[in-house]
Amino acid sequence: MFVTFEGIDGSGKTTQAALLAEWAAARGLEVVAVREPGGTPLGERVRELLLEGPGMTPWAEATLFAAARAELAERVIRPALARGAWVICDRYIDSSVAFQGGGRGLGLDRIRNVSLFATDGLLPDRTIVLVGIPRAPEVADRIEVEGDGFRAEVANAFLEIARREPERVALVDAAGDVAEVAGRVWGAVGA
Repeated sequence: MFVTFEGIDGSGKTTQAALLAEWAAARGLEVVAVREPGGTPLGERVRELLLEGPGMTPWAEATLFAAARAELAERVIRPALARGAWVICDRYIDSSVAFQGGGRGLGLDRIRNVSLFATDGLLPDRTIVLVGIPRAPEVADRIEVEGDGFRAEVANAFLEIARREPERVALVDAAGDVAEVAGRVWGAVGA
């Protein structure tokens, strides 16, 4: 099973991904938990550049995300899925579609196509998009410092992704305490 967590920054993705990984591991399943960008030596270097590096053009940003994703899909995700592991990923293709396609204005379909090319078409079985009022980041990275207009475009793009792919993408209300949200997530995953 390949499950991804999406949402605007501060929506609780990382917390909920970790809780789902704990839940699956407690049931004796092999779990591979990864994040994007990251999860490989190359991906972690690209992560530093994307989140803490200099300003860059929107297309440079989009293709760097795609490059890190290509490495993660080939070296980590596909092998784990082939051996029957659950892969739980904190961000994946839909983040690029929302942030670069929607937020940066590059086009949802264009960025989706770039990402599908980079991963040789690998999509998750289930994507959880956490929606609600986000918490403020403790330390903002290069993308998190974007204004309210950018965040609104990203949030709208996530809603559009869910509208287009309801069989794969579940919108989950992120309001309430962590356990309440986890219950909603488990229900959406079918766990």
